[in-house]
Amino acid sequence: MKFSESLKKSKDFKNVYQNGKSYANRYLVMYVWKNGEKEGKNRIGISVSKKVGNSVVRHRVTRLIRESYRISEAHFQDGYDIVIVARVNAKGRNYSDIEGALLHLGRLHKIYI
Repeated sequence: MKFSESLKKSKDFKNVYQNGKSYANRYLVMYVWKNGEKEGKNRIGISVSKKVGNSVVRHRVTRLIRESYRISEAHFQDGYDIVIVARVNAKGRNYSDIEGALLHLGRLHKIYI
């Protein structure tokens, strides 16, 4: 991810959950919070619960989300913390379904241009 870093700390996730705005669709939930200190870069965190499936399934969903974001990353506005939560319906979906869901949420948040 050229323009982005990963969210790794629990307090960063909590900050986005508590202060950010969220939109959801059938497969994903996206929380977005403007990060003041990291202008020019986005920080992205991906969360996939055990409800989605076993570790193989969860890792596949994570990889699909990360790749969807990586390919369209240049079209996202900079300076945001983004947390993407996979819903149970994301299990077994293909790349185009996940990519469509991610871009749909980016448009709802008005951070995808």
